Amino acid sequence: MVPLPSAVVDEAMRTAVAVSESARGISTPNPPVGAVILDAEHRVVGTGATAAPGGPHAEVVALREAGAAAAGGTAVVTLEPCDHTGRTGPCTQALLAAGVARVVHALADPTPTAAGGAETLTRAGVVVESGRLADEVARGPLRFWLHRQRTGRPHVTLKLASTLDGRIAAPDGTSRWITGPAARAAVHAERARLDAIVVGTGTVLADDPALTARADDGTLAVRQPLRVVVGRRKLPAGLRVLDDTAPTRVVREHDPQAVLAALDDLNDVLVEGGATLAGAFLGADLVDRLVLYLAPTVLGAGRSAVESTSVGTLADARGFRRESVTALGDDLRLDFVPVAVPSHPAAAPSHPAARTQQEQTCSPE
Repeated sequence: MVPLPSAVVDEAMRTAVAVSESARGISTPNPPVGAVILDAEHRVVGTGATAAPGGPHAEVVALREAGAAAAGGTAVVTLEPCDHTGRTGPCTQALLAAGVARVVHALADPTPTAAGGAETLTRAGVVVESGRLADEVARGPLRFWLHRQRTGRPHVTLKLASTLDGRIAAPDGTSRWITGPAARAAVHAERARLDAIVVGTGTVLADDPALTARADDGTLAVRQPLRVVVGRRKLPAGLRVLDDTAPTRVVREHDPQAVLAALDDLNDVLVEGGATLAGAFLGADLVDRLVLYLAPTVLGAGRSAVESTSVGTLADARGFRRESVTALGDDLRLDFVPVAVPSHPAAAPSHPAARTQQEQTCSPE
């Protein structure tokens, strides 16, 4: 077997991560996996990402593109190939049938039903390497699915868009637009990759948002997230969130834990408004990532981005660690994670509730 340079494997794994981004929201409740096939000369001959439930997994998509060139080659995959038959067959068998000689994966599969692929491949004579760029891969598109496997609930991102002094609307209630077009375009691009957007009934009644993913010209994106409205206030007919442009789920609850229990079939949800709902999720320590779009504007008065009664002193404040900063025109996007979040999201064992779920790496029966 021709020695496989480490730099080639790392590049292939990063390509697999990039490819897997296209599976976000599509593969749910299954993981958004990416795969790259290298031929015997270490050239890329196939790439693939997990399709919607019931469709082919990343390895199968990549193998189909590679064809006969996969024989004697290497499969580089972000997650351990599944060894489970659900709506589709085991990826291990597809790899063996293709004659792949080596498999490199970043993360072991934490779901008991689908795990065991590395062992099966090794027994069949395939050279298997585990843990390649594990930390880097775990921070990519798999982070949301891994979180659900570990905790039994969706990964929650809280999105805020505010002025420099933390206002989301002027005293008269006007809020369009606080951020500029580049930031708004980024928000819509992210919406198209989400499983769900969560807002409170107060926001829906006050602003009548569409909560859809749209292009700059207003055209709807091909894929739309689930719109989730939380609260017990009556929603009158005619609201845009109740139209047929995207699916909507109304959750008649106030408690964030109960809301997430109603969304336990999802991997990646975004809490988008309003200030009371944001405060409730922060107060319950249920925010796994905070995304702040910051506009270079000062109002001096108006609605605060977060309303909460759970902080009485500075010592009670929620702490976050900066993950990234991105310039979007004159605005900034700042990504934060709670300081208490483990540095390696794949390292912790699966939550008992997650281990009993039917949604595993392979599509369920």
